[in-house]
Amino acid sequence: MIQPNYLQKGDTVSIVSTARKITSANIIAAIKLLEKWGLNVVIGNTIGLEDHQFAGNDEARIIDFQQMLDNPKVKAIWCARGGYGTVRLIDQLDFTEFKNHPKWIIGYSDITVLHNHIHHLGIETLHATMPINIENNSKEALETLKNSLFGKNLSYEIPSSENNKLGNSTGDIVGGNLSVLYSLLGSKSSIKTDGKILFIEDLDEYLYHIDRMLMNLKRNGYFSNLKGLIVGGMTEMHDNEISFGKTAEEIILDCVSEYDFPVVFNFPAGHFDDNRALILGRTVELNVTQEKAKLKFLI
Repeated sequence: MIQPNYLQKGDTVSIVSTARKITSANIIAAIKLLEKWGLNVVIGNTIGLEDHQFAGNDEARIIDFQQMLDNPKVKAIWCARGGYGTVRLIDQLDFTEFKNHPKWIIGYSDITVLHNHIHHLGIETLHATMPINIENNSKEALETLKNSLFGKNLSYEIPSSENNKLGNSTGDIVGGNLSVLYSLLGSKSSIKTDGKILFIEDLDEYLYHIDRMLMNLKRNGYFSNLKGLIVGGMTEMHDNEISFGKTAEEIILDCVSEYDFPVVFNFPAGHFDDNRALILGRTVELNVTQEKAKLKFLI
């Protein structure tokens, strides 16, 4: 995988919205953070635009993102927020200049569309917090974002969950939001997971639908040759009046019970304040024991 150049002080980062609308006031904290890190900031035209729930209509969002892709002065594009809408742009974007001069694409949730599409181009991306969240993010979430962008070593060690499946593996880490992964199946943006380590997280879903999505991923071969599974936040899950009978963790374990790859639960990434950075496309070592789970990114 191709690694975009790490940032240096004086580099320029753009903030745009590919999905839901957002105001200029909502990104003030993010601008101050980037400036504190010695970076320059360019604000995209989609910040402050409004077309119902979107940050401007599709054409406006396409033009804004394309300009940042093609601008040689912009070294990273930080998506302002998620929601829904990135998939409406993806097939209209031209990644020719981006492939010649890769830059960091940063975000999570709906930005999973970009992560997975760009993975097919052989370029790493950064699954991390977004400007809308900065004021509430943990210190660790912001530190791992900075460390990832500036090229410092990235590794995590967390207490082991009783639901974990033990083991060791090495592979490129891929994935993102489960609902978005599910929605991309069958498209040219759907990732291949053979020999890779899959990360998933989700928010505000019904438990039966978690099962539905995982069964579809399974039927599409997502788990057949997987090297490992990392489960981040399964946040604010819902149940029907007649209970599904399993937690999200139990649903996941049931789905992958026939496979022997390691599984990690409660990884600190997803829709919560302690949303730590993951360099998608980077080779990682995953080590899961009774006491702890360790994820190390290989340079």
